[in-house]
Amino acid sequence: MPTAVPEEPSVLSGDSPRAVKPARAFTLPRGTGRTAARIGALTLCQAAFMVGIGLLITGPARDVWPMTVEDDLNEAMERHRTGALTSLSWFASEAGNTLTVIVVTLAACLGLVLIPRLPMWRQATFLAVAVSLQALVFLVITESVDRQRPEVDRLDASPPTSSYTSGHTGAATALYAGLAALALSHVRGRLRKLVCALLLLLPLMVAIARLYRGMHHPTDLVGGLVNGSLSLLIVGRALFTEGTVVAAPSARPAPGAGPGASAPRVPAPGRTVVVVNPTVTDENTCAELRDVLRQHGHSTVEFVETTAGDPGGGQAARAVRDGASLVVVCGGDGTLRAAADAMAASDVPLALVPSGTGNLLARNLNLPLSPAAALDAALGGSVHHIDLGRIEGDGVEATHFAAMSGAGLDAAIMENTDDRTKSFLGWPAYILAGITTLRSPRMRLTIQLDGAPALRRTARMVLLANVGTVQGGLTLVPAARCDDGQLDLLVLDPHGPGGWIRALGTLLRGGARTTRPTSVETLTVHDADSGVPVEYFTFRHAELTFESEQSRELDGDPVAPGRRLTAEVRPGALTMLLPPREK
Repeated sequence: MPTAVPEEPSVLSGDSPRAVKPARAFTLPRGTGRTAARIGALTLCQAAFMVGIGLLITGPARDVWPMTVEDDLNEAMERHRTGALTSLSWFASEAGNTLTVIVVTLAACLGLVLIPRLPMWRQATFLAVAVSLQALVFLVITESVDRQRPEVDRLDASPPTSSYTSGHTGAATALYAGLAALALSHVRGRLRKLVCALLLLLPLMVAIARLYRGMHHPTDLVGGLVNGSLSLLIVGRALFTEGTVVAAPSARPAPGAGPGASAPRVPAPGRTVVVVNPTVTDENTCAELRDVLRQHGHSTVEFVETTAGDPGGGQAARAVRDGASLVVVCGGDGTLRAAADAMAASDVPLALVPSGTGNLLARNLNLPLSPAAALDAALGGSVHHIDLGRIEGDGVEATHFAAMSGAGLDAAIMENTDDRTKSFLGWPAYILAGITTLRSPRMRLTIQLDGAPALRRTARMVLLANVGTVQGGLTLVPAARCDDGQLDLLVLDPHGPGGWIRALGTLLRGGARTTRPTSVETLTVHDADSGVPVEYFTFRHAELTFESEQSRELDGDPVAPGRRLTAEVRPGALTMLLPPREK
Protein backbone atom coordinates (compact mmCIF):
# COMPACT_ATOMS: atom_id res chain seq x y z
CA MET A 1 0.00 0.00 0.00
CA PRO A 2 1.48 3.43 -0.87
CA THR A 3 2.49 5.35 2.25
CA ALA A 4 4.47 8.26 0.82
CA VAL A 5 1.94 10.92 1.87
CA PRO A 6 0.43 10.65 5.36
CA GLU A 7 -3.32 11.01 5.29
CA GLU A 8 -6.11 11.36 7.78
CA PRO A 9 -7.12 7.94 9.19
CA SER A 10 -9.89 6.28 7.27
CA VAL A 11 -12.60 3.83 8.23
CA LEU A 12 -11.23 1.55 5.54
CA SER A 13 -7.52 2.15 5.85
CA GLY A 14 -4.81 1.21 8.25
CA ASP A 15 -2.16 3.70 7.26
CA SER A 16 -0.79 4.24 10.74
CA PRO A 17 2.89 3.24 11.12
CA ARG A 18 3.49 -0.27 12.36
CA ALA A 19 6.57 -1.58 14.07
CA VAL A 20 8.16 -4.57 12.41
CA LYS A 21 8.30 -7.40 14.91
CA PRO A 22 9.78 -10.85 14.50
CA ALA A 23 7.16 -13.53 14.10
CA ARG A 24 7.14 -15.84 17.12
CA ALA A 25 4.43 -18.26 16.14
CA PHE A 26 2.45 -19.58 13.22
CA THR A 27 -0.07 -16.83 12.48
CA LEU A 28 -2.30 -16.43 9.46
CA PRO A 29 -4.08 -13.22 8.51
CA ARG A 30 -7.01 -12.19 10.66
CA GLY A 31 -10.10 -14.17 9.84
CA THR A 32 -8.46 -17.50 8.99
CA GLY A 33 -11.82 -19.11 8.27
CA ARG A 34 -12.72 -16.39 5.81
CA THR A 35 -9.29 -16.65 4.20
CA ALA A 36 -9.73 -20.40 3.72
CA ALA A 37 -13.23 -19.90 2.31
CA ARG A 38 -11.94 -17.23 -0.06
CA ILE A 39 -9.16 -19.50 -1.33
CA GLY A 40 -11.56 -22.42 -1.72
CA ALA A 41 -14.14 -20.41 -3.63
CA LEU A 42 -11.62 -18.87 -6.00
CA THR A 43 -9.96 -22.26 -6.55
CA LEU A 44 -13.38 -23.62 -7.53
CA CYS A 45 -13.65 -20.79 -10.06
CA GLN A 46 -10.12 -21.54 -11.26
CA ALA A 47 -10.97 -25.19 -11.84
CA ALA A 48 -14.15 -24.29 -13.69
CA PHE A 49 -12.25 -21.81 -15.86
CA MET A 50 -9.47 -24.25 -16.73
CA VAL A 51 -11.91 -27.06 -17.48
CA GLY A 52 -13.95 -24.69 -19.65
CA ILE A 53 -10.87 -23.75 -21.68
CA GLY A 54 -9.97 -27.42 -22.05
CA LEU A 55 -13.43 -28.34 -23.31
CA LEU A 56 -13.22 -25.42 -25.73
CA ILE A 57 -9.85 -26.56 -27.06
CA THR A 58 -10.98 -30.15 -27.52
CA GLY A 59 -14.42 -29.19 -28.82
CA PRO A 60 -15.58 -26.14 -30.79
CA ALA A 61 -12.11 -24.60 -31.15
CA ARG A 62 -10.17 -27.73 -32.19
CA ASP A 63 -10.13 -26.61 -35.83
CA VAL A 64 -9.18 -23.02 -34.98
CA TRP A 65 -5.66 -21.57 -34.94
CA PRO A 66 -3.37 -22.26 -33.09
CA MET A 67 -4.79 -25.75 -32.52
CA THR A 68 -4.50 -26.43 -36.26
CA VAL A 69 -0.71 -26.03 -36.23
CA GLU A 70 0.07 -27.80 -32.97
CA ASP A 71 0.76 -31.15 -34.63
CA ASP A 72 3.20 -29.48 -37.02
CA LEU A 73 5.11 -27.97 -34.10
CA ASN A 74 5.29 -31.30 -32.27
CA GLU A 75 6.57 -33.02 -35.42
CA ALA A 76 9.16 -30.27 -35.98
CA MET A 77 10.45 -30.78 -32.45
CA GLU A 78 10.72 -34.52 -33.11
CA ARG A 79 12.71 -33.96 -36.30
CA HIS A 80 15.27 -31.71 -34.59
CA ARG A 81 16.12 -33.96 -31.68
CA THR A 82 19.79 -34.53 -30.89
CA GLY A 83 21.57 -36.51 -28.22
CA ALA A 84 22.70 -33.43 -26.31
CA LEU A 85 19.29 -31.74 -26.46
CA THR A 86 17.59 -34.92 -25.35
CA SER A 87 19.85 -35.13 -22.30
CA LEU A 88 19.28 -31.48 -21.44
CA SER A 89 15.53 -31.86 -21.88
CA TRP A 90 15.53 -34.77 -19.43
CA PHE A 91 17.07 -32.61 -16.70
CA ALA A 92 14.67 -29.77 -17.44
CA SER A 93 11.68 -32.11 -17.43
CA GLU A 94 12.76 -33.61 -14.10
CA ALA A 95 12.63 -30.14 -12.53
CA GLY A 96 8.83 -30.38 -12.83
CA ASN A 97 8.54 -34.05 -11.91
CA THR A 98 6.17 -34.85 -9.04
CA LEU A 99 8.88 -36.20 -6.74
CA THR A 100 11.17 -33.24 -7.45
CA VAL A 101 8.39 -30.74 -6.76
CA ILE A 102 7.44 -32.44 -3.49
CA VAL A 103 11.03 -32.59 -2.25
CA VAL A 104 11.85 -28.99 -3.20
CA THR A 105 8.59 -27.71 -1.72
CA LEU A 106 9.17 -29.52 1.58
CA ALA A 107 12.78 -28.35 1.73
CA ALA A 108 11.82 -24.75 0.98
CA CYS A 109 9.03 -24.75 3.56
CA LEU A 110 11.26 -26.24 6.23
CA GLY A 111 13.90 -23.66 5.44
CA LEU A 112 11.36 -20.85 5.76
CA VAL A 113 10.04 -21.95 9.15
CA LEU A 114 13.46 -22.86 10.60
CA ILE A 115 15.05 -19.48 9.90
CA PRO A 116 16.64 -18.47 13.21
CA ARG A 117 14.73 -15.76 15.08
CA LEU A 118 12.38 -15.14 12.15
CA PRO A 119 10.33 -18.18 11.06
CA MET A 120 8.31 -17.31 7.96
CA TRP A 121 5.18 -19.34 8.58
CA ARG A 122 3.01 -17.31 6.27
CA GLN A 123 5.50 -17.56 3.40
CA ALA A 124 5.79 -21.31 3.89
CA THR A 125 2.00 -21.63 3.95
CA PHE A 126 1.78 -19.60 0.72
CA LEU A 127 4.18 -21.91 -1.10
CA ALA A 128 2.74 -25.19 0.21
CA VAL A 129 -0.90 -24.23 -0.40
CA ALA A 130 -0.23 -22.86 -3.89
CA VAL A 131 1.60 -26.02 -4.99
CA SER A 132 -1.06 -28.26 -3.44
CA LEU A 133 -4.02 -26.40 -4.94
CA GLN A 134 -2.39 -26.42 -8.35
CA ALA A 135 -2.13 -30.20 -8.11
CA LEU A 136 -5.75 -30.50 -6.97
CA VAL A 137 -7.01 -28.38 -9.86
CA PHE A 138 -4.82 -30.39 -12.25
CA LEU A 139 -6.51 -33.62 -11.13
CA VAL A 140 -9.95 -32.08 -11.65
CA ILE A 141 -8.94 -30.94 -15.13
CA THR A 142 -7.59 -34.30 -16.24
CA GLU A 143 -10.75 -36.03 -15.01
CA SER A 144 -12.95 -33.58 -16.90
CA VAL A 145 -11.05 -33.07 -20.17
CA ASP A 146 -10.07 -36.06 -22.32
CA ARG A 147 -7.24 -35.13 -24.67
CA GLN A 148 -4.88 -37.56 -26.32
CA ARG A 149 -1.15 -36.93 -26.29
CA PRO A 150 0.65 -35.89 -29.51
CA GLU A 151 1.08 -38.52 -32.21
CA VAL A 152 4.89 -38.45 -32.09
CA ASP A 153 7.60 -40.58 -30.54
CA ARG A 154 7.35 -39.79 -26.83
CA LEU A 155 10.59 -39.92 -24.85
CA ASP A 156 8.87 -40.52 -21.50
CA ALA A 157 6.30 -43.04 -20.34
CA SER A 158 2.80 -41.63 -20.81
CA PRO A 159 0.94 -41.30 -17.51
CA PRO A 160 -2.78 -42.16 -17.48
CA THR A 161 -3.74 -38.50 -17.14
CA SER A 162 -5.00 -36.33 -19.99
CA SER A 163 -2.54 -34.38 -22.11
CA TYR A 164 -4.33 -31.19 -21.02
CA THR A 165 -2.94 -29.60 -18.94
CA SER A 166 0.77 -30.21 -18.40
CA GLY A 167 1.13 -31.26 -14.77
CA HIS A 168 4.90 -30.81 -14.87
CA THR A 169 4.56 -27.23 -16.13
CA GLY A 170 1.81 -26.31 -13.69
CA ALA A 171 3.70 -27.68 -10.70
CA ALA A 172 6.93 -26.01 -11.80
CA THR A 173 5.12 -22.68 -12.19
CA ALA A 174 3.54 -22.84 -8.75
CA LEU A 175 6.81 -23.88 -7.10
CA TYR A 176 9.52 -21.87 -8.83
CA ALA A 177 7.48 -18.74 -9.56
CA GLY A 178 6.32 -18.87 -5.93
CA LEU A 179 9.94 -19.04 -4.79
CA ALA A 180 10.72 -16.14 -7.11
CA ALA A 181 7.97 -14.06 -5.50
CA LEU A 182 9.38 -14.82 -2.05
CA ALA A 183 12.92 -14.08 -3.21
CA LEU A 184 11.78 -10.76 -4.62
CA SER A 185 10.49 -9.79 -1.18
CA HIS A 186 13.25 -11.17 1.03
CA VAL A 187 16.50 -11.48 -0.95
CA ARG A 188 18.69 -8.39 -0.86
CA GLY A 189 21.76 -7.33 -2.80
CA ARG A 190 22.95 -7.83 -6.34
CA LEU A 191 21.85 -11.46 -6.52
CA ARG A 192 18.17 -10.61 -6.07
CA LYS A 193 17.31 -10.06 -9.73
CA LEU A 194 19.49 -12.94 -10.88
CA VAL A 195 17.85 -15.39 -8.46
CA CYS A 196 14.36 -14.28 -9.47
CA ALA A 197 15.17 -14.50 -13.19
CA LEU A 198 16.57 -18.03 -12.87
CA LEU A 199 13.56 -19.20 -10.84
CA LEU A 200 11.11 -17.71 -13.34
CA LEU A 201 13.04 -19.32 -16.20
CA LEU A 202 12.62 -22.82 -14.78
CA PRO A 203 8.88 -23.24 -15.58
CA LEU A 204 9.53 -22.12 -19.16
CA MET A 205 12.38 -24.62 -19.46
CA VAL A 206 10.11 -27.37 -18.13
CA ALA A 207 7.44 -26.43 -20.68
CA ILE A 208 9.89 -26.46 -23.59
CA ALA A 209 11.33 -29.78 -22.42
CA ARG A 210 7.88 -31.39 -22.25
CA LEU A 211 7.15 -30.13 -25.77
CA TYR A 212 10.52 -31.39 -27.05
CA ARG A 213 10.00 -34.80 -25.51
CA GLY A 214 6.62 -35.16 -27.26
CA MET A 215 4.54 -35.26 -24.08
CA HIS A 216 2.17 -32.36 -24.66
CA HIS A 217 0.60 -30.08 -27.23
CA PRO A 218 1.64 -26.41 -26.99
CA THR A 219 -1.75 -25.36 -25.58
CA ASP A 220 -1.37 -27.99 -22.82
CA LEU A 221 1.80 -26.23 -21.73
CA VAL A 222 0.16 -22.81 -21.80
CA GLY A 223 -2.64 -24.30 -19.69
CA GLY A 224 -0.09 -25.54 -17.15
CA LEU A 225 1.53 -22.11 -16.93
CA VAL A 226 -1.87 -20.47 -16.42
CA ASN A 227 -2.99 -23.05 -13.85
CA GLY A 228 0.10 -22.63 -11.71
CA SER A 229 -0.01 -18.84 -12.01
CA LEU A 230 -3.66 -18.67 -10.94
CA SER A 231 -2.94 -20.77 -7.86
CA LEU A 232 -0.14 -18.40 -6.88
CA LEU A 233 -2.33 -15.36 -7.49
CA ILE A 234 -5.26 -16.69 -5.46
CA VAL A 235 -3.22 -17.84 -2.47
CA GLY A 236 -0.93 -14.82 -2.56
CA ARG A 237 -3.78 -12.32 -2.52
CA ALA A 238 -5.52 -14.19 0.29
CA LEU A 239 -2.46 -14.49 2.55
CA PHE A 240 -0.55 -11.31 1.80
CA THR A 241 -3.37 -8.86 1.08
CA GLU A 242 -5.63 -8.35 4.07
CA GLY A 243 -8.45 -7.04 1.90
CA THR A 244 -10.05 -3.65 1.75
CA VAL A 245 -9.63 -3.14 5.49
CA VAL A 246 -6.12 -3.58 6.86
CA ALA A 247 -6.93 -2.21 10.31
CA ALA A 248 -10.13 -1.87 12.22
CA PRO A 249 -12.00 1.37 11.64
CA SER A 250 -11.21 4.71 13.20
CA ALA A 251 -13.72 7.46 13.52
CA ARG A 252 -13.97 10.56 11.40
CA PRO A 253 -13.15 13.57 13.62
CA ALA A 254 -15.88 16.06 14.33
CA PRO A 255 -15.81 19.23 12.21
CA GLY A 256 -13.00 21.48 13.39
CA ALA A 257 -11.55 18.85 15.68
CA GLY A 258 -8.56 18.20 13.45
CA PRO A 259 -7.17 14.89 12.15
CA GLY A 260 -5.72 13.94 15.52
CA ALA A 261 -9.00 14.00 17.37
CA SER A 262 -9.95 10.79 19.13
CA ALA A 263 -13.05 8.81 18.21
CA PRO A 264 -16.23 9.18 20.27
CA ARG A 265 -16.63 6.24 22.59
CA VAL A 266 -19.62 3.93 22.68
CA PRO A 267 -22.59 5.66 24.29
CA ALA A 268 -23.65 4.73 27.81
CA PRO A 269 -26.03 1.74 27.90
CA GLY A 270 -29.68 2.71 27.66
CA ARG A 271 -32.62 1.18 25.84
CA THR A 272 -31.34 -1.21 23.19
CA VAL A 273 -33.46 -2.57 20.33
CA VAL A 274 -32.29 -5.65 18.42
CA VAL A 275 -33.84 -5.92 14.95
CA VAL A 276 -33.73 -9.62 14.04
CA ASN A 277 -34.36 -11.29 10.71
CA PRO A 278 -35.87 -14.61 11.88
CA THR A 279 -35.14 -16.39 8.59
CA VAL A 280 -31.37 -16.23 9.23
CA THR A 281 -31.21 -15.95 13.03
CA ASP A 282 -32.24 -18.76 15.38
CA GLU A 283 -33.10 -18.69 19.08
CA ASN A 284 -29.64 -19.83 20.16
CA THR A 285 -28.08 -16.88 18.36
CA CYS A 286 -30.52 -14.50 20.03
CA ALA A 287 -29.61 -15.97 23.42
CA GLU A 288 -25.92 -15.43 22.68
CA LEU A 289 -26.61 -11.82 21.69
CA ARG A 290 -28.50 -11.26 24.97
CA ASP A 291 -25.51 -12.56 26.92
CA VAL A 292 -23.11 -10.27 25.05
CA LEU A 293 -25.35 -7.24 25.63
CA ARG A 294 -25.66 -8.10 29.33
CA GLN A 295 -21.88 -8.41 29.64
CA HIS A 296 -21.53 -4.87 28.25
CA GLY A 297 -24.09 -3.43 30.65
CA HIS A 298 -27.11 -3.35 28.34
CA SER A 299 -29.92 -4.55 30.59
CA THR A 300 -32.92 -2.95 28.87
CA VAL A 301 -33.08 -4.92 25.63
CA GLU A 302 -35.97 -5.52 23.26
CA PHE A 303 -35.86 -8.01 20.38
CA VAL A 304 -38.14 -7.24 17.41
CA GLU A 305 -38.46 -9.44 14.33
CA THR A 306 -38.63 -8.35 10.72
CA THR A 307 -41.47 -9.49 8.49
CA ALA A 308 -41.95 -10.07 4.78
CA GLY A 309 -43.79 -6.75 4.56
CA ASP A 310 -41.30 -4.83 6.73
CA PRO A 311 -37.74 -6.15 6.35
CA GLY A 312 -36.24 -3.90 9.02
CA GLY A 313 -36.96 -0.29 8.19
CA GLY A 314 -40.12 0.10 10.25
CA GLN A 315 -38.62 -1.61 13.28
CA ALA A 316 -35.50 0.57 13.18
CA ALA A 317 -37.51 3.77 12.68
CA ARG A 318 -39.75 2.97 15.67
CA ALA A 319 -36.71 2.23 17.82
CA VAL A 320 -35.21 5.64 17.03
CA ARG A 321 -38.56 7.39 17.51
CA ASP A 322 -39.11 5.70 20.88
CA GLY A 323 -35.75 6.84 22.25
CA ALA A 324 -33.46 3.83 21.78
CA SER A 325 -29.81 4.59 22.50
CA LEU A 326 -28.59 1.71 20.31
CA VAL A 327 -30.09 -0.32 17.46
CA VAL A 328 -28.56 -3.71 16.74
CA VAL A 329 -29.34 -5.09 13.28
CA CYS A 330 -29.05 -8.86 12.99
CA GLY A 331 -29.54 -10.05 9.42
CA GLY A 332 -28.15 -9.91 5.91
CA ASP A 333 -27.52 -7.08 3.48
CA GLY A 334 -31.22 -6.58 2.83
CA THR A 335 -32.05 -6.18 6.52
CA LEU A 336 -29.16 -3.78 6.96
CA ARG A 337 -30.20 -1.72 3.94
CA ALA A 338 -33.75 -1.33 5.24
CA ALA A 339 -32.55 -0.32 8.71
CA ALA A 340 -29.88 2.02 7.35
CA ASP A 341 -32.46 3.73 5.14
CA ALA A 342 -34.64 4.38 8.21
CA MET A 343 -31.70 5.54 10.36
CA ALA A 344 -29.96 7.75 7.79
CA ALA A 345 -28.94 11.08 9.35
CA SER A 346 -29.87 9.80 12.82
CA ASP A 347 -27.43 10.16 15.71
CA VAL A 348 -28.49 6.80 17.15
CA PRO A 349 -25.68 4.31 16.45
CA LEU A 350 -26.29 1.07 14.61
CA ALA A 351 -24.36 -2.10 15.52
CA LEU A 352 -24.22 -4.60 12.68
CA VAL A 353 -24.49 -8.33 13.38
CA PRO A 354 -23.94 -10.08 10.01
CA SER A 355 -26.12 -13.16 9.63
CA GLY A 356 -26.92 -13.29 5.91
CA THR A 357 -25.34 -14.75 2.80
CA GLY A 358 -23.39 -11.83 1.38
CA ASN A 359 -22.68 -9.56 4.37
CA LEU A 360 -20.85 -7.16 2.05
CA LEU A 361 -20.64 -4.16 4.35
CA ALA A 362 -19.50 -6.35 7.24
CA ARG A 363 -16.77 -7.89 5.09
CA ASN A 364 -15.53 -4.49 3.93
CA LEU A 365 -15.51 -3.17 7.50
CA ASN A 366 -13.58 -6.30 8.54
CA LEU A 367 -16.20 -7.24 11.11
CA PRO A 368 -16.25 -10.77 12.54
CA LEU A 369 -18.81 -12.88 10.72
CA SER A 370 -19.81 -14.72 13.90
CA PRO A 371 -22.88 -12.89 15.29
CA ALA A 372 -21.80 -12.92 18.94
CA ALA A 373 -18.22 -11.96 18.09
CA ALA A 374 -19.39 -9.13 15.82
CA LEU A 375 -21.62 -7.66 18.52
CA ASP A 376 -18.95 -8.02 21.20
CA ALA A 377 -16.41 -6.25 18.96
CA ALA A 378 -18.81 -3.41 18.18
CA LEU A 379 -19.78 -2.82 21.81
CA GLY A 380 -16.10 -2.58 22.68
CA GLY A 381 -15.54 0.00 19.95
CA SER A 382 -16.58 3.55 19.21
CA VAL A 383 -18.92 5.67 17.09
CA HIS A 384 -18.11 6.17 13.41
CA HIS A 385 -19.91 7.66 10.44
CA ILE A 386 -20.03 5.94 7.04
CA ASP A 387 -21.44 7.05 3.71
CA LEU A 388 -24.65 5.77 2.17
CA GLY A 389 -25.81 5.89 -1.41
CA ARG A 390 -29.23 7.38 -2.13
CA ILE A 391 -30.89 5.85 -5.18
CA GLU A 392 -34.17 6.05 -7.08
CA GLY A 393 -35.55 5.28 -10.53
CA ASP A 394 -38.64 4.31 -12.46
CA GLY A 395 -40.37 1.77 -10.24
CA VAL A 396 -37.83 2.34 -7.43
CA GLU A 397 -38.79 4.80 -4.72
CA ALA A 398 -36.02 6.90 -3.22
CA THR A 399 -34.06 4.81 -0.71
CA HIS A 400 -30.51 4.21 0.49
CA PHE A 401 -28.01 1.43 -0.11
CA ALA A 402 -24.98 0.64 2.03
CA ALA A 403 -22.80 -1.59 -0.16
CA MET A 404 -23.59 -1.96 -3.88
CA SER A 405 -26.41 -1.54 -6.35
CA GLY A 406 -26.50 -2.10 -10.06
CA ALA A 407 -28.09 -3.31 -13.25
CA GLY A 408 -27.43 -6.08 -15.74
CA LEU A 409 -25.45 -9.21 -14.96
CA ASP A 410 -25.20 -8.80 -11.18
CA ALA A 411 -28.93 -8.13 -10.87
CA ALA A 412 -29.71 -11.14 -13.07
CA ILE A 413 -27.53 -13.29 -10.79
CA MET A 414 -29.52 -12.12 -7.76
CA GLU A 415 -32.79 -12.90 -9.55
CA ASN A 416 -31.64 -16.39 -10.54
CA THR A 417 -30.21 -17.41 -7.15
CA ASP A 418 -32.60 -19.86 -5.55
CA ASP A 419 -33.25 -19.20 -1.86
CA ARG A 420 -32.92 -22.88 -0.96
CA THR A 421 -29.61 -23.17 -2.79
CA LYS A 422 -28.39 -19.99 -1.09
CA SER A 423 -29.45 -21.35 2.29
CA PHE A 424 -27.62 -24.62 1.66
CA LEU A 425 -24.43 -23.38 -0.05
CA GLY A 426 -24.13 -19.83 1.22
CA TRP A 427 -22.62 -17.22 -1.09
CA PRO A 428 -21.12 -19.79 -3.57
CA ALA A 429 -24.74 -20.16 -4.76
CA TYR A 430 -24.20 -16.84 -6.55
CA ILE A 431 -21.39 -18.45 -8.57
CA LEU A 432 -23.72 -21.20 -9.77
CA ALA A 433 -26.34 -18.63 -10.74
CA GLY A 434 -23.68 -16.57 -12.50
CA ILE A 435 -22.74 -19.45 -14.79
CA THR A 436 -26.29 -19.54 -16.17
CA THR A 437 -26.43 -15.76 -16.72
CA LEU A 438 -23.09 -15.12 -18.44
CA ARG A 439 -24.83 -15.04 -21.82
CA SER A 440 -27.22 -12.29 -20.76
CA PRO A 441 -27.54 -9.68 -23.54
CA ARG A 442 -25.40 -6.57 -23.63
CA MET A 443 -27.18 -3.34 -22.73
CA ARG A 444 -26.81 0.20 -24.06
CA LEU A 445 -26.87 3.10 -21.64
CA THR A 446 -26.08 6.75 -21.13
CA ILE A 447 -24.05 7.82 -18.10
CA GLN A 448 -24.02 11.36 -16.73
CA LEU A 449 -21.79 12.06 -13.73
CA ASP A 450 -21.80 15.24 -11.64
CA GLY A 451 -23.36 17.27 -14.44
CA ALA A 452 -20.59 16.50 -16.95
CA PRO A 453 -21.38 15.67 -20.61
CA ALA A 454 -23.14 12.33 -21.02
CA LEU A 455 -21.15 9.21 -21.91
CA ARG A 456 -22.60 6.43 -24.06
CA ARG A 457 -21.61 2.86 -23.28
CA THR A 458 -22.48 -0.76 -23.91
CA ALA A 459 -22.14 -3.06 -20.90
CA ARG A 460 -22.90 -6.44 -19.43
CA MET A 461 -23.07 -4.91 -15.97
CA VAL A 462 -22.96 -1.54 -14.24
CA LEU A 463 -22.28 -1.42 -10.52
CA LEU A 464 -22.70 1.53 -8.17
CA ALA A 465 -20.35 0.89 -5.27
CA ASN A 466 -19.96 2.28 -1.78
CA VAL A 467 -17.54 -0.57 -0.97
CA GLY A 468 -15.20 -2.52 -3.21
CA THR A 469 -14.84 -6.12 -2.06
CA VAL A 470 -17.41 -8.89 -2.57
CA GLN A 471 -17.65 -12.52 -1.46
CA GLY A 472 -14.53 -14.64 -1.72
CA GLY A 473 -12.33 -11.59 -1.19
CA LEU A 474 -12.66 -10.49 -4.83
CA THR A 475 -12.10 -6.75 -5.13
CA LEU A 476 -14.38 -5.53 -7.91
CA VAL A 477 -13.93 -1.81 -7.27
CA PRO A 478 -10.47 -1.22 -5.74
CA ALA A 479 -10.87 2.50 -4.97
CA ALA A 480 -14.30 2.30 -3.31
CA ARG A 481 -14.40 3.24 0.38
CA CYS A 482 -17.43 3.91 2.49
CA ASP A 483 -16.02 6.93 4.31
CA ASP A 484 -14.62 9.10 1.49
CA GLY A 485 -17.71 11.09 0.53
CA GLN A 486 -17.87 9.57 -2.96
CA LEU A 487 -19.33 6.61 -4.83
CA ASP A 488 -17.72 4.54 -7.58
CA LEU A 489 -19.10 3.13 -10.82
CA LEU A 490 -17.88 -0.07 -12.49
CA VAL A 491 -18.75 -0.64 -16.14
CA LEU A 492 -18.06 -4.21 -17.27
CA ASP A 493 -18.27 -4.91 -21.00
CA PRO A 494 -16.32 -8.02 -22.11
CA HIS A 495 -16.57 -9.09 -25.76
CA GLY A 496 -16.18 -12.80 -26.52
CA PRO A 497 -14.16 -15.44 -24.61
CA GLY A 498 -10.98 -13.39 -24.83
CA GLY A 499 -12.71 -10.38 -23.34
CA TRP A 500 -14.06 -12.42 -20.44
CA ILE A 501 -10.59 -13.83 -19.76
CA ARG A 502 -9.01 -10.36 -19.75
CA ALA A 503 -11.81 -8.95 -17.60
CA LEU A 504 -11.45 -11.81 -15.10
CA GLY A 505 -7.71 -11.25 -14.93
CA THR A 506 -8.23 -7.55 -14.31
CA LEU A 507 -10.75 -8.16 -11.54
CA LEU A 508 -8.61 -10.84 -9.88
CA ARG A 509 -5.72 -8.36 -9.81
CA GLY A 510 -7.97 -5.85 -8.08
CA GLY A 511 -7.47 -3.29 -10.84
CA ALA A 512 -4.20 -1.86 -12.06
CA ARG A 513 -4.31 1.00 -9.59
CA THR A 514 -6.46 2.23 -6.75
CA THR A 515 -6.14 5.99 -7.05
CA ARG A 516 -9.14 8.01 -8.12
CA PRO A 517 -9.39 10.26 -11.18
CA THR A 518 -9.30 13.95 -10.36
CA SER A 519 -12.10 14.79 -12.77
CA VAL A 520 -15.07 13.05 -14.35
CA GLU A 521 -13.01 10.81 -16.56
CA THR A 522 -12.74 7.10 -17.10
CA LEU A 523 -10.39 5.47 -14.63
CA THR A 524 -9.32 2.56 -16.82
CA VAL A 525 -7.23 -0.38 -15.75
CA HIS A 526 -5.73 -0.90 -19.17
CA ASP A 527 -3.79 0.90 -21.84
CA ALA A 528 -5.78 2.64 -24.53
CA ASP A 529 -5.13 -0.09 -27.07
CA SER A 530 -5.31 -3.19 -24.88
CA GLY A 531 -9.09 -3.54 -25.07
CA VAL A 532 -9.57 -4.76 -21.49
CA PRO A 533 -13.31 -4.17 -20.98
CA VAL A 534 -13.29 -2.78 -17.43
CA GLU A 535 -13.84 0.89 -16.63
CA TYR A 536 -14.09 2.79 -13.34
CA PHE A 537 -15.59 6.19 -12.59
CA THR A 538 -15.95 8.16 -9.39
CA PHE A 539 -18.85 10.54 -8.68
CA ARG A 540 -21.13 12.22 -6.20
CA HIS A 541 -24.22 12.25 -8.42
CA ALA A 542 -24.95 9.87 -11.28
CA GLU A 543 -27.79 9.39 -13.75
CA LEU A 544 -27.95 6.11 -15.69
CA THR A 545 -30.42 5.75 -18.54
CA PHE A 546 -30.82 2.42 -20.34
CA GLU A 547 -32.23 1.96 -23.83
CA SER A 548 -34.38 -0.96 -22.65
CA GLU A 549 -35.59 -2.31 -19.32
CA GLN A 550 -32.86 -3.96 -17.26
CA SER A 551 -32.75 -6.17 -14.18
CA ARG A 552 -31.77 -4.08 -11.15
CA GLU A 553 -30.73 -4.78 -7.55
CA LEU A 554 -30.16 -2.87 -4.32
CA ASP A 555 -27.68 -4.39 -1.86
CA GLY A 556 -28.33 -7.84 -3.29
CA ASP A 557 -32.13 -7.61 -3.38
CA PRO A 558 -33.74 -7.65 -6.85
CA VAL A 559 -36.10 -4.76 -7.58
CA ALA A 560 -38.46 -4.07 -10.48
CA PRO A 561 -36.76 -3.89 -13.91
CA GLY A 562 -36.53 -0.43 -15.36
CA ARG A 563 -34.72 2.02 -17.60
CA ARG A 564 -33.41 4.63 -15.16
CA LEU A 565 -31.32 4.89 -11.99
CA THR A 566 -30.27 8.07 -10.22
CA ALA A 567 -27.76 7.81 -7.38
CA GLU A 568 -25.93 10.23 -5.12
CA VAL A 569 -23.69 9.90 -2.10
CA ARG A 570 -24.84 10.84 1.41
CA PRO A 571 -21.53 11.47 3.21
CA GLY A 572 -21.42 10.19 6.80
CA ALA A 573 -25.16 9.51 6.81
CA LEU A 574 -25.05 6.34 8.90
CA THR A 575 -23.84 6.34 12.52
CA MET A 576 -22.31 2.99 13.48
CA LEU A 577 -20.53 1.29 16.34
CA LEU A 578 -17.35 -0.27 14.98
CA PRO A 579 -14.50 -2.16 16.66
CA PRO A 580 -11.36 -0.34 17.78
CA ARG A 581 -8.34 -0.28 15.55
CA GLU A 582 -5.84 -3.06 16.08
CA LYS A 583 -2.38 -1.92 17.05
